[in-house]
Amino acid sequence: MTITRQEELDRLKEIGRIVANTMHAMAKAMEPGMTTRELDEIGSVLLETEGAVSAPKSTYGFPGATCISVNEEIAHGIPGDRAIRAGDLVNIDVSASKDGYFADTGATFRVGSVHPTLDRLCRDGKRAMEIGVAQVRGGQPLAGIGNAVGRFASDRGYTLIRNLASHGIGRSLHEYPQEIATWPTRKDRRRIDKGLVLTVEPFLSTGGVWAAQGDDGWTLYSEPSAPVVQYEHTVVATDSEAIILTMPG
Repeated sequence: MTITRQEELDRLKEIGRIVANTMHAMAKAMEPGMTTRELDEIGSVLLETEGAVSAPKSTYGFPGATCISVNEEIAHGIPGDRAIRAGDLVNIDVSASKDGYFADTGATFRVGSVHPTLDRLCRDGKRAMEIGVAQVRGGQPLAGIGNAVGRFASDRGYTLIRNLASHGIGRSLHEYPQEIATWPTRKDRRRIDKGLVLTVEPFLSTGGVWAAQGDDGWTLYSEPSAPVVQYEHTVVATDSEAIILTMPG
C-alpha cells in the first residue's frame, strides 16, 4: 500500500497502536508456568476489545490469534500446551486488521535471566531492526535495508535467516512489495516510493541461515539449529525518514 491521504495514515496508526499495545501487554503478562495458549488468549481478548481481527487467523486460517514461538521455534509457533519457563526466549508476533487496514509487529522477549550470549543476541536483534528502519526513505533502494542489516550482522559475527523476508502491508497482511530481503542482495533494483507501507523484520541468529517448516505445517525452525531472534515494526516511508506505526500508546 502507498499512502496518499491523511485518513489512511490515521487508520494505519490506529491499528499499529493496537497490535503494539497487544504485544507489549502479552509480554508483561508472561510468566513461568503459563502456557502459550493462555498467553494467546490474552492477546485474543485485547484485539477483540479494540475491534481488531487477527490477521493470521482471518487471512490464512492460523490456529491462534497470535504467533508465539519459544526457543527453537523461530516463527509461526502455534499457541498450545507448551509451558513457558524461566530462561526461555519467546517471540510474540501480533498482526491484525481494523476497518480494512493491517499492521504487523513482533519482538523476542526474555523470560527472566538468560545466558549472556542470548541477552546480547536480543539487544543486537533489536538494533538490527532499527538499522533496517533507518534505510526506509522515499527514493532509496529497497535492497538498502538488507545490505545495511547484513553489514551489521557480519561485523558482529551473526547470520541472518534468508527465507523470511519483510513485506508490503496496509490493505492486506502481505502485499506489494511481497519479498523485501533483510539480508544482502544485489539483484533487487526496486526503489522505495514515498508513502509505501512495509514491515522491517530481520531474523538475527548465531548460526542459522534458513527457516524450515515443522511437522505441524506452521512452526518454523532454524537450519542449522541455532538461536534466532526477530524484531519487527510496520513503517511508512517519507522523503526524510520512516514513520513507525507500531508504537504503543
